[in-house]
Amino acid sequence: MRKGMGMNTKLLLSFVLGAAIVGAIWATRQPEPIQDISAKWSGSGHADATSESFVHWDADEPPVVPTNCAKCHSLYGYLDFLGADGSAAGTVDKEAKTGSVLFCNTCHSDAAHSLSQVSFTSGAAITPRGSEASCLQCHQGRSSSPSVNKTLAGLEADTVNEKLAFINVHYNIAAATLMGNDGQTAYQYDGKSYIGRYNHVVDLSSCTQCHDPHSLAVAPKECSPCHLNVVDKEDLKDIRYNTQDYDGDGNIKEGVHGEIETLHDALYVAIRDYARTVVGKPIAYNPDAFPYFFNDANDDGVASAEEAVAANRYASWTPRLVRLTYNYGFVLKDPGSYAHNPRYVLQFLYDALQDAGEKVPVQVTGLKRP
Repeated sequence: MRKGMGMNTKLLLSFVLGAAIVGAIWATRQPEPIQDISAKWSGSGHADATSESFVHWDADEPPVVPTNCAKCHSLYGYLDFLGADGSAAGTVDKEAKTGSVLFCNTCHSDAAHSLSQVSFTSGAAITPRGSEASCLQCHQGRSSSPSVNKTLAGLEADTVNEKLAFINVHYNIAAATLMGNDGQTAYQYDGKSYIGRYNHVVDLSSCTQCHDPHSLAVAPKECSPCHLNVVDKEDLKDIRYNTQDYDGDGNIKEGVHGEIETLHDALYVAIRDYARTVVGKPIAYNPDAFPYFFNDANDDGVASAEEAVAANRYASWTPRLVRLTYNYGFVLKDPGSYAHNPRYVLQFLYDALQDAGEKVPVQVTGLKRP
């Protein structure tokens, strides 16, 4: 009986073992099967053919998506913007057809992949990371600090002007929050400094590293190695991130989501006090009825179904009230702001409270601006 293996046997086993290791490594690097990608996409908001984002213009005559909406609400509009339809890139030249969602070729094209810079509404030029360029195009909002300032230029801060109205930043504005001062989408006060893009750890620092690019879902397990409390998505709200030095309500154990809620709620109280005492017209917010702010006849802070109608829209706007409500609405239009750039959000909410405090009692003593 031989005491050892022959050279050929050893070589064969080495080859088999090496092949197995290489195969295992290669398997982890293989792209997802198209069937899995399709299943993820079909359950995402980008594929929801019933979403208001895609059907809003179906009943119009003619049923087309306007040029100022088409880039983000139509496959055809985005291809137009990219120049993939043969038109000039960087602008939407024509109204888009209705009836589309964001199909694969919305983001997967040579034109989309070659985007090296994204222009924000503020005029800022943002350099995308990885494959997030298309994300930044459509989740940046449609207003900004410079555009609000342009609207309010030359007007007395506390004088009602019939030409003013609530300025809605738009919807699902995660990229606007993420970029902070780099994008200048929230209302930023002169003389104040604001944090720029929220830089997290290297492997979780872009849109498509935190969100699955096809399902759009987040994977909480990616956070748990550093944030031991995280098991599911709701646990993300309990993370304090890098705001350990900030506390707005005496509770230093709550997550930064709670800190944002504290200032956000305080801002709503300040908005109502300002409208009642300075403007003389009580105001209330309804998240489900455009244009969201309405006259509040009984001053209970709730815009009921009877009050939240177009004929009762709030119309007694001052520049200061426009600023305050703009930042209040900003937070509501990004439910994930506590994860996207919490310090930026706390900064502009704190500043808005200080702004309101120039005319109505607002408790900021003891609060610390991050």
